[in-house]
Amino acid sequence: MAKKRVKKRTHAGAKGPPQGFASSKPGDRTPKSMVIRIGASDVGPSVSQLVKDVRSMMEPGTATRLQERRSNKLRDYTTMAGPLGVTHLMLFSRSEKGNTNLRLAITPRGPTLHFRVQGYSLCKDVLKSMKRPKSGGVEYMTAPLLVMNNFTTTSSSGDAQKPSAIPKHLESLTTTIFQSLFPPISPQSTPLKSIKRVLLLNRETLPSTAADTEPKYVLTLRHYAISTPPARSAVPKPLRRLDAAGKPSHSTEKRKRALPNLGRLGDIAEYLLDPNAAAGFTSGSESEGETDAEVEVLAPSARKVTSQHARSRANDDAANGEGAGRPMRGARSGGVEKRAVRLQELGPRMTLRLTKVEEGVCGGKVMWHEYIHKTKEEQKAQEKVWGARKREREERRRVQKENVEKKRRERKADGAGEEGEEDDEDVGDGADDDFWDDDDEYMDADAGAGVEAEHEDEDMVEEEIEDEDG
Repeated sequence: MAKKRVKKRTHAGAKGPPQGFASSKPGDRTPKSMVIRIGASDVGPSVSQLVKDVRSMMEPGTATRLQERRSNKLRDYTTMAGPLGVTHLMLFSRSEKGNTNLRLAITPRGPTLHFRVQGYSLCKDVLKSMKRPKSGGVEYMTAPLLVMNNFTTTSSSGDAQKPSAIPKHLESLTTTIFQSLFPPISPQSTPLKSIKRVLLLNRETLPSTAADTEPKYVLTLRHYAISTPPARSAVPKPLRRLDAAGKPSHSTEKRKRALPNLGRLGDIAEYLLDPNAAAGFTSGSESEGETDAEVEVLAPSARKVTSQHARSRANDDAANGEGAGRPMRGARSGGVEKRAVRLQELGPRMTLRLTKVEEGVCGGKVMWHEYIHKTKEEQKAQEKVWGARKREREERRRVQKENVEKKRRERKADGAGEEGEEDDEDVGDGADDDFWDDDDEYMDADAGAGVEAEHEDEDMVEEEIEDEDG
């Protein structure tokens, strides 16, 4: 007897936009991202798991259930980025030499940052290395807090004249791109309880090899969960020791060792008032460092809503002088309590090296390259070439628009009306016939040969670097 078919595409959320995009509204510019594997499963299981970890890190404004196919091209994702309100694309790929690359692009007009993933650790590896790992829960309901360090450096005049030095405007551009990954936080309106995670980005200016003394743009990424338990200094030490001794333990020896020796004391009040009376003295490690990473916040207190009768009675008592000095029932005390700030790593970890910055979405004029350095004359020639291409493209679009309007007028004069408007959109000389090459590089129809010639040297240099890394 044949086995009954089990439907697998009837799960909740199968229809409609991906998870994380369902609440998008017209005019809403909340940052939303897509983390994509270029080539789908061809990148390998390790990179595929890294993509899943990055998606969980970018929650809630990302497509966590995105399914890629091998036939999907970059243009498929850029086409759907507009209707879904996607603002950022994070493209993971793997070269033939086995190197993992990351491209961070802003839709719909760029720019794009190219990174070489020098090293990474998956979430499962980070959790296995911890004694008490923390699993994800409500922390992923809100966006993480982004903390960046050393993104803008102060270099001397000699370092600024080096051809490989990153220009200041590119440093500010990189900073702006990473800041736009998550929604901005207002200190006045954002509740502290909503900040459950923190994403740390640190720039390390280090030489890539021992022979290369020129600095490189290297970023280290860490992802932590934030917890704010009551501060240890807020609870007296004697009570902490008694509380630890009262908790159940598998080992009786540990429990006996935790109990303070009160045999020499006549009353427990002596121990609470003077904890040194039981042990005689305390070590320096126990008394120092207990107030590190502690902050003072307003203590949450339940506020009872008083009735109108109670408020009028309190006002009458205050007017008669009977209730002077007596706090109103249900009023907030305004107390302050100490909280300890603890970070527990969730993963993943990544070490990224910036290799190229270019205009557009994964295609356009190269603004900076790590391996190829052009002189001022070559930069001026490049500007002229791209300026001529831009003018030609604008001229073609103008002619195409004129042809469409002319065709509409002719149809209207012949009495055809507006029946063929959809066909008229394709009238022209092919101004919008842009295409994507096999490597998902965006190119213009008439400038494809020029772009290939410009990037030929870059591809050769990158192949040599991959051979050295391999």
